[in-house]
Amino acid sequence: RAKTVIMATGGLGRVYEPSTNALICTGDGMAVAYRAGAPLMDMEMVQYHPTTLKGKGLLITEAARGEGAYLLNSKGERFMERYAPTMLELASRDVVSRAEQIEINEGRGIKGCVLLDCRHLGRPFLQDRLGQIYAEAKTFANVDLAEEPLPIRPGMHYQMGGIKTDTEGRCWDVQGQWKGLPGLFAAGETACVSLHGGNRLGANSLLDTVVFGRRAGQCAAEYAKTLPPPTIPESAMEADQQLVATILSREGSGERAATLRLEMGTTMNRYLSVFREQEGMETAALRLHDLKARWPGITIQDKGQVFNTGLVAALELGFMLDCAEAIIMGALTREESRGAHFRTDFLNRDDEQWLKHVLLYHTADGPPRVEYLPVTITQWQPQVRVY
Repeated sequence: RAKTVIMATGGLGRVYEPSTNALICTGDGMAVAYRAGAPLMDMEMVQYHPTTLKGKGLLITEAARGEGAYLLNSKGERFMERYAPTMLELASRDVVSRAEQIEINEGRGIKGCVLLDCRHLGRPFLQDRLGQIYAEAKTFANVDLAEEPLPIRPGMHYQMGGIKTDTEGRCWDVQGQWKGLPGLFAAGETACVSLHGGNRLGANSLLDTVVFGRRAGQCAAEYAKTLPPPTIPESAMEADQQLVATILSREGSGERAATLRLEMGTTMNRYLSVFREQEGMETAALRLHDLKARWPGITIQDKGQVFNTGLVAALELGFMLDCAEAIIMGALTREESRGAHFRTDFLNRDDEQWLKHVLLYHTADGPPRVEYLPVTITQWQPQVRVY
């Protein structure tokens, strides 16, 4: 019965498989706000990090490349010379990820990976300046970075889109340009201010959390002071209580949430990753529709009402399916390439047609409703990126 609510629920990385994100990053806040009437914005902007461990999704910090590590293909070539001759391994994440994927796709990878080479940096330097990844490489890949290169590949890392907010964290527009949900605020990765546009820079998620988390908290507190105590009947919880009861009471050997989540994650990683195109995304949309149809039939073995992780997984899957649908719809809608959203059937950025945000509104019985917002440009005009 709060006067205001702040969503600070993090990202949706587990929509993809694999992902660098923790198991709890299931898009719950985005989906709850979306179902309640708040729009999701720029959901097609999903960042892939260039250096993750195959299968495990473990993030290998780009501090390694910042300290001088090389990226090599199966021929031993420092291939970033072809894609970003000025910035090389320090080009933006989307450029490096695409370059790696091209090398892999064209047969110059090694078992679906390229190599991160730190050997020339020397063991003392690695242990002193890059001690964490030195230990991670040995622990999780049995690789001594001082002696051999580490196989890595692009992996899903961050969601630039999220619950649409203004610069005070409000999920509604006091100017009336877009419809939202008064009283709801959001901050962090679950929100989309938008600070990152189509391609977040490393460490700028702190801006989302520290700066705009504070702004959202201050604005929510001030707004709450202007409101009377809300009157919310107990019946408001009935639909959710019934959903939980239905899942717990369902008998039989139906599908498990983990099975559906893996299908969703591998589908998203195949068709909505570094490279995208119409046919693949339409395939993903059909599979997602099938998964959403199967979700009401999943069963859980644990019927307990305390710390029931099976129940939590079933509920989280429902949220992730909504988030996945929004990502696919946003990506199909944006017929250009911009930032992390790269379409092989629309190779170029199109500022004339697509210098705008994509807003998605939940509908009860069909696909999301699409609306648009203009991009606010202040001091810096969009330019062509050259590396």
